[in-house]
Amino acid sequence: MHDPALAPRAAAPLTGGLADSLFETAARTPALPMLARRPAPGSSAWQEVTAVEFRDEVVDVAKGLIASGISPGHRVAILARTRYEWTVFSYALWTVGAEVVPIYPTSSRDQVEWILRDAGCVAVVVEDEQSVMTVGSVCAQLPSLRHVWQLDAGAVDTLRARGEFLPYETVDSMRRIVLPDSTAVVAYTSGSSGRAMGCALSHRGLAGPCDTLLEGWGHTVAPPGEQGAVLAFLPFSHVYGLMIQNLCVRGGLLMAHEPATTEEALGAALRSFRPTYLYAVPSVLEKLYKNFLRTAQEAGRGALFERAADTARDFAAALERRRLGRGPGPGLDLRLQHSLYERTVYRRLRTALGGRVRRATSGGSPLSRELALFYEGIGVYVHDGYGLTETSGGLTMQPYGREKSGTVGQPLPGMEIRVADDGEILVRGPSLFQGYLGDEAATRAVLRGGWLATGDLGHLDDENYLAITGRKKDIIITSGGKSVAPAALEQRLRMHPLVHQAVVVGDNRPCVGALITLDPQFLSHWRAGLALQGDTPAREAREENALREEVARAVAAANSTVSRSESIRVFRVLPEPFDVSNGLLTPSMKLRRDEIVRTYAFEIEAMYEARSHRRPRTVPEEPAAWEDADNVFFR
Repeated sequence: MHDPALAPRAAAPLTGGLADSLFETAARTPALPMLARRPAPGSSAWQEVTAVEFRDEVVDVAKGLIASGISPGHRVAILARTRYEWTVFSYALWTVGAEVVPIYPTSSRDQVEWILRDAGCVAVVVEDEQSVMTVGSVCAQLPSLRHVWQLDAGAVDTLRARGEFLPYETVDSMRRIVLPDSTAVVAYTSGSSGRAMGCALSHRGLAGPCDTLLEGWGHTVAPPGEQGAVLAFLPFSHVYGLMIQNLCVRGGLLMAHEPATTEEALGAALRSFRPTYLYAVPSVLEKLYKNFLRTAQEAGRGALFERAADTARDFAAALERRRLGRGPGPGLDLRLQHSLYERTVYRRLRTALGGRVRRATSGGSPLSRELALFYEGIGVYVHDGYGLTETSGGLTMQPYGREKSGTVGQPLPGMEIRVADDGEILVRGPSLFQGYLGDEAATRAVLRGGWLATGDLGHLDDENYLAITGRKKDIIITSGGKSVAPAALEQRLRMHPLVHQAVVVGDNRPCVGALITLDPQFLSHWRAGLALQGDTPAREAREENALREEVARAVAAANSTVSRSESIRVFRVLPEPFDVSNGLLTPSMKLRRDEIVRTYAFEIEAMYEARSHRRPRTVPEEPAAWEDADNVFFR
């Protein structure tokens, strides 16, 4: 059962809007650094922005918004990457009672048009000239749109000048009439299985989970006496990114922005800003792990890294057993091994994250227990978080001192979670959304007697820890009637350094199959390490065979975690990754499964056809669960 002694109190109820916390912090501690920004793009230096400076800039932009006719209840879209001005504009809009409509900068023209039209936006903040052109191309279909402000063309200065004549009191009086249950954000779902729907989220709903987390876990963000520091690089277009922003502002944490998500840009920002807490998604943590491995292999220390990684996982698992009262903790030999690798390996890995990170949160999709244990073992405990757009962000958290990897923790105070007979997770509490914009039928379909049907599958253990097993709509049913949740298989496949993406298929098929894409960076590194001899045709053939066997090992490892009837029997390696640009990923980087199956219908058919006509062959020595798998490439 849930131990109430481990749970913090629910935070005090909100009395105003989201912008109030900024104004209160500026009045109480005006010199507190709240934001950090680069003096120039690509710079490794960071300039701190104090609470009073941040507030004053928000007030200046708010004046310009008022002078431009933006009133309480107006909806204004922000179509931009995660950058300093995003935070300024969102707080300025909340100050005047307007509603923020986030749009992914990777959204297509049609997606942009749909959101702006569906939300009835009166203005849009865009980042660059390309975005201006995108919005301009659909303006004829948007009768409500009156303003387009471009950040790279000086939108902040433009609005500051436009509202210069207004007194501070005008802004402050508008802020004070914003009510907690007013809509603050209309966040559109990713649209992985249809047209995106706008979730109306209130100021109270967005503030509640943040305040509860700060109340109970704020002390874990930084060592005692230090101000917490967070590098925001996840998109504010997603509720997870918005939650990070609000956590920082409400908690007085120093927040920096990194708009570029390339490996080089993110790595440089982590090393120069040196955050104390890391918010990420599983794909980022998987990529970091693979980069650690690749770097070690390139230096001739690949075997050392793999031994250190195994020790880290064993050490973390022993620590977990001790804190859960199920074992004595790491033995002497394990402690000695871990101490050795701390000096030679783990400390260097933490340096790549800036050197100050000790805890982290992963969200957006489930994080594998294996990866969570690795990070804990090197000294960075990663909590796997759970939440939805419809819940305004986080629903669960690991009780401090009783963390259990492989789960997403226990419900936050004030939130209730139960699991339906079919395994679907149902939740209720004060942070639930106000409904889908203009779609009462869709709202009623997911709200059942006050409980939100999440569409996620999972289970609660006897200590009330929640584990996520997949999405209800993603369940595969083979022609033999076997139900298979693809998430765990896909997650395990991605743990292999060569595997970039994986989609498990098999609906109405005799067995489970997989479509796989390869990590281009690791593939280049792997090829360079083969050092095959001979003429070009023979060398390429041997390389292809070696690659076939390596991917087969990844499939074998994934199959070893499931029953034989759930294992992958056929797979195909695709020539290009799933991407937003080819319509196979949502703007939030989720797989568009139905579209992937349609796009690769021919390859899927050929994959199963090849299996049905295959001749007996010798199978490499691998776990028994892999013994019947076919390795089919499409190169």
